[in-house]
Amino acid sequence: MIQRRKQPADTDSATGYGVNPSWTGGRFLHKSGRPNVERKGLGWLEHHSWYHTFLQLSRWKFFGVLLVIYISINLVFATLYFFIGTEHLMGILGTTPSERFLECFFFSTQTFTTLGYGRISPVGLVTSSLATFEAFLGLLNFAIATGLFYGRFSRPQAFIHFSHNVLIAPYRDGIALMFRLAPYKNNYLSNAHVKLTLARTEDDGGKPVSRFYTLPLEIERINTLNLSWTVVHPINVQSPLYGTTLGEWNQSQSELLVFLEAFDDTFSNTVIARASYIGDELVVGARFVPMYHKSTNGSVTVMELDMLNAFDRADIGNAFPLS
Repeated sequence: MIQRRKQPADTDSATGYGVNPSWTGGRFLHKSGRPNVERKGLGWLEHHSWYHTFLQLSRWKFFGVLLVIYISINLVFATLYFFIGTEHLMGILGTTPSERFLECFFFSTQTFTTLGYGRISPVGLVTSSLATFEAFLGLLNFAIATGLFYGRFSRPQAFIHFSHNVLIAPYRDGIALMFRLAPYKNNYLSNAHVKLTLARTEDDGGKPVSRFYTLPLEIERINTLNLSWTVVHPINVQSPLYGTTLGEWNQSQSELLVFLEAFDDTFSNTVIARASYIGDELVVGARFVPMYHKSTNGSVTVMELDMLNAFDRADIGNAFPLS
């Protein structure tokens, strides 16, 4: 925690976060940009939106969850068919219990998907009713899965990668705080706007308070975002970081909150991306290495996305001292 200093910059009161640091834990945003908030006080099902959860799952987790649900449902129905009696499933050829259960499972998968090869068929009211209900349930599940697939593919996303580190780098005759971002898909973003907010704990008359400062940027809006963008906040007398040391940065639990808004030409919609930087992600005395260049024949610009985090050491003197 640092002593409150008179700053030319005004505090930002529209962040949506409280001012009492004892009420908040850890960083405000995860590195991925998601809020670091755990909701309690309601039932587990009440504060979870399954639709949003499935849309936000990674690709492999999404397919993995669908596969587990599919197998689990069919195992349940296979068990029910088996205990009703395999004599009520005409066409069962298995002789051992394990073979008959396996055939019940595959009959369930055929019924659930409404495929039905015809070799095995239900006999009797109970088995036929169960197969009818399973087919109905299968239609509902595949309708839901189709909607989720469509939602995942049609949802507008920014597809932005942020550099892992934020740098204190030489800038003109002084220093500046810098981080880098770049689009990594073949979507086209225009009218991109970045807002950078500094959150830190300060001492206000012996009481710790969380204060938020909007950091002015060299360029806060660009017309098109096709290449990498190095976002620069000059550290001058107007900056809340002016005169700050690395020790004060860490002591005050400083966090940089990044909010990017852009217009996606393909979806004709606004997309948003967020990121966050805390103490150990700040590198003092470094500058980013250029990550794009012209092609060998000079006909196209090549952007090396694997160099997004690449930087070289740079001398900034004692402009941002360690203590």
